[in-house]
Amino acid sequence: MVFIKDHSAGGVVFRKDKGEVEILLVATKGRTRWQLPKGRVEPKESPQKAAKREVKEEGGVDGEFICPLDTISYWYYWEGKKRRKLVDFFLLRYKSGDPQNHDWEVDDASFFPASEALKLLTFPTERKVVERALGVIRKKRLAD
Repeated sequence: MVFIKDHSAGGVVFRKDKGEVEILLVATKGRTRWQLPKGRVEPKESPQKAAKREVKEEGGVDGEFICPLDTISYWYYWEGKKRRKLVDFFLLRYKSGDPQNHDWEVDDASFFPASEALKLLTFPTERKVVERALGVIRKKRLAD
């Protein structure tokens, strides 16, 4: 089977606001699809650097690297060609920036309380990544 391999990276950016953990999400498709910020790993760029860059571009914020979370894989068609995409996700703690400073690739970006973010996420695979991130945040007491 002939297919094209794509490699992307993304971030689960969290912060604590008024005692509650919030997660950064971005909207695409006319604000009908909420997802984690992610994008292509450029040549000679590490997945970790790509995740931080994509969080800045799509989410308008800078994050501090905490740890790798998970890699998801899925198939899709683009321009009539079958592609397999791998996306490496990393946990990042919010450092600075404003989600409203996102780039043109997304329609909106915002922090949501974790429970709301889990409901808003379009893709079940990304929901699992966020659930894993919340487990790490609790276990490592990152939001205390």
